[in-house]
Amino acid sequence: MNKFFYLLFVLLPAFQAMAQQDTSAFSAQRAKVNAMLAERSAKFGQYDESLNQRSGIFGWQTKKDIKNSNEILRQVVLTDNNIFKELKVLMEYKDLQNQQKVAVADHSQERIQSYMRNIKKLQDENEALRIRSTSAGSSPANYIIVFLLLVMAGGFYFFNRKLKAIK
Repeated sequence: MNKFFYLLFVLLPAFQAMAQQDTSAFSAQRAKVNAMLAERSAKFGQYDESLNQRSGIFGWQTKKDIKNSNEILRQVVLTDNNIFKELKVLMEYKDLQNQQKVAVADHSQERIQSYMRNIKKLQDENEALRIRSTSAGSSPANYIIVFLLLVMAGGFYFFNRKLKAIK
């Protein structure tokens, strides 16, 4: 039993390290997505500024201004695509964590059911032994013990009478 507890204390930090590793990977992925969202927000701000840029004659936008705005918008779209890819990875992490939780819950449920079956089996065996011990009251060993007790009592009685008769 002590070996089991020692093994448990040795393996517990390893399980915690694995769980922390999954959590740190999820946190790192979430930080990456948040950084990409901040980058997208900055690029969209640049796009908004480029729309207001008018370097042409009479305050009109030039072809170069429109191309610049379109390039910034293209960068925003590429960033959006990368965000979607990273969000998909993040969701896969979350799904994996949920699957692990379900697997642990199923394993725990199986262990509980196994323990319940073992307890029921032991209770049945205990009841059978209790019934056997009450029915074993009429075994030959009990008769021998009672016979020997009677012989000892009778011997003590006769020995006592003989001692009184001698005095």
